[in-house]
Amino acid sequence: QVELVESGGGLVQAGDSLSLSCAMSGEIGSLRGVGWFRQASGKGREFVATIPWRNWSGPGPRYADPVKGRFTIFKDNAKNTTTLQINMLKPEDAAVYYCAASMSFFAATLGSQYKYWGRGTRVTVSS
Repeated sequence: QVELVESGGGLVQAGDSLSLSCAMSGEIGSLRGVGWFRQASGKGREFVATIPWRNWSGPGPRYADPVKGRFTIFKDNAKNTTTLQINMLKPEDAAVYYCAASMSFFAATLGSQYKYWGRGTRVTVSS
């Protein structure tokens, strides 16, 4: 089992930057990939970004089209954390952001490919 705890959300203005963190514990040794998803009010959960946790021959970080060039995902294997750096925030970025752990896939973009989830951290963007 892997436990995930997100932090860093809050109220920000459009155009600002924000850094979300996810602290992980448990069976980290079996982890293959970590990802971030978000769910805006009244909408479904959507993929944001993912990064392989361990080295592999496939692609590296992947991003959803709406966030490419503004969001960057990082990982710190020593600290068992993943960070989502968000720049140039837009009102449409407002959502609850979740980090997730995949035990089977290195760079998955589907929620069903992730086994463990955090409880989320809310980002509110004022225009």
